[in-house]
Amino acid sequence: MEEKIKVYAVAGPTASGKSALALEMAERFGGEIVSCDSMQVYRRMDIGTAKPTAEETARVAHHMIDVVEPTESFSCADYVAMADRAIRDIHARGKLPIVCGGTGLYLDALLREKDFEPCITDGALRAELLEFARVHGAQALHDELRRVDPESAEVIHPNNVKRVARAIEIYRLSGVTKTELDRRSRLGGDRFDIRAVALFYSDRESLYERIDSRVDIMLRDGLEAETRSLLAEGVFAANATAAQAIGYKELLGYIEGRETLGEATERLKMATRRYAKRQITWFSSKDYIKPIDVCEGENKKTFEEIVNIASELFFN
Repeated sequence: MEEKIKVYAVAGPTASGKSALALEMAERFGGEIVSCDSMQVYRRMDIGTAKPTAEETARVAHHMIDVVEPTESFSCADYVAMADRAIRDIHARGKLPIVCGGTGLYLDALLREKDFEPCITDGALRAELLEFARVHGAQALHDELRRVDPESAEVIHPNNVKRVARAIEIYRLSGVTKTELDRRSRLGGDRFDIRAVALFYSDRESLYERIDSRVDIMLRDGLEAETRSLLAEGVFAANATAAQAIGYKELLGYIEGRETLGEATERLKMATRRYAKRQITWFSSKDYIKPIDVCEGENKKTFEEIVNIASELFFN
């Protein structure tokens, strides 16, 4: 059996310090960083997505950043395909692949094959398949499933139109049949040999202070101008995913004259805090991720201590 590639991952909520940790680990151990952020893939969405600076990308090679126009759709399945290729290229060149980001769904789908199916979804395609069944009949849709995935067709009744459509959707988006994905899930295998850590804060207020500070810095660095530019370009109208990016939609009320900048800023800080709480819940539930508590009350770990803990978890 072919030995799996070792992949190291640094996760955690927004503003937790994961990017700085991944950068330091990459420099120390000869790694390259693969971004795992559903918004950093879009070009010109820079400040609002907290992309690495030019100085940081000069220090360490980064992948999966600025890979698609913000007016184009980009799915979780698209991310997995591209990031998988990047990881294999990094490994082939003798470097360590270090995945870093806070988009939990993408991280699971990339690192764990059994978690890949939930990210293979396209509402427009599913609606198209259901409409096909309405017009041409459930049996016609089932015949299409039998053509691409006969094993699934044997176990899914033609009248169960939603399940039939879902199986076809999976195949068209991923190129892999639902039967094959189910087989991989039963085997319980992961795509890579995973070593993953996540930064947490027992003292939640310390994290919230970091979030508030980050928002203030983004606004100082030109987040409003970036949002206005993307709005004028038609990005938010063309791409529903980009339109939901925290950091932009909260400023639209101010830009459109419906609230003050102060009100918009507070909404942005609150939305970011809520997002961080969801990230913490997600990463806390994953048994393959080892937690590093950055701040327990006043007992805040130094950056060097965090690096040492991560190194032990990665390499021992």
